[in-house]
Amino acid sequence: MIGTISTIMMLAAPILIIATGGMICERSGVTNVGLDGLMSIGACTAAIVHQLLEAAGVGRISLTVALLAAALVSMLISVLHAIASVDLKSDQTISGTGINLLATGITVFVCQRIYGTDRSTEFKMGMVKDGIGFYPTLYIAIVVVILAWFILYKTPFGMHLRACGEHPAAADSVGINVRRIRYIGVLSSGFLGGLAGGCAVLTQTIQYTNTFVNGRGFIALAAVAFGRWTPLGVTGASVLFGASLALSTISSMTPALKVIPSQVFNIVPYLVTLIALIAFSGRDYAPKAVGIPYEKGSS
Repeated sequence: MIGTISTIMMLAAPILIIATGGMICERSGVTNVGLDGLMSIGACTAAIVHQLLEAAGVGRISLTVALLAAALVSMLISVLHAIASVDLKSDQTISGTGINLLATGITVFVCQRIYGTDRSTEFKMGMVKDGIGFYPTLYIAIVVVILAWFILYKTPFGMHLRACGEHPAAADSVGINVRRIRYIGVLSSGFLGGLAGGCAVLTQTIQYTNTFVNGRGFIALAAVAFGRWTPLGVTGASVLFGASLALSTISSMTPALKVIPSQVFNIVPYLVTLIALIAFSGRDYAPKAVGIPYEKGSS
């Protein structure tokens, strides 16, 4: 039983981290479709940094350095989305798609330059489970979502961020810097997207490949909508999607389920994602101004 729960939490934690970043970004009024690409960049960065430091004999501190590097590199890449969406008033969906395409190319290019192939070299050991049976990434995800809740609902900054996502003109009229708030929202999603990628690659595999993330950034976007743009709702949705991702692993260890082709279980997470998006399409839960560029002086 603990093994099953551990598997679900291992898969749910990165989704919760990146979905929290997506929620903060959308609460500020910017849609970030590029979460999948940011997660890929974070996973690639973490795998490379950890493998190189591990080979140099640095020790277990390489895991912490790898996670920090992953978060910072992805945050740096997210600046491109912030400039396009906030400053240039570009279509946010197209900008996010550009980030995803950039991630596909840049991760392969970096691996080719360092390793001479399209993937990183295998590292010897990633994160290890604690005495209960959970990876540290679970606790990282819990801290992230609690901090997000506290900042959004218990601080003046959180109120300003939510105001920019609901009615930026009103926020601007009382002196709130909408541009700065939205930049912070986008950079937060980049930081947490990279952190999520690092958490995933250091617990679920021993190397980065360009198919590793496999659409989990889009699952995180669905978790934001399914969770109604609230920390508690996003947490529940992430656990649900984590459980659906774990089905293929659990089925391989359950004799009664082995008769069912594994491909059936592999499509479940994406089927659940589609159902969630259809169920919540048209609902009035999203921030009113999300995805709409703000022109100073407009109402």
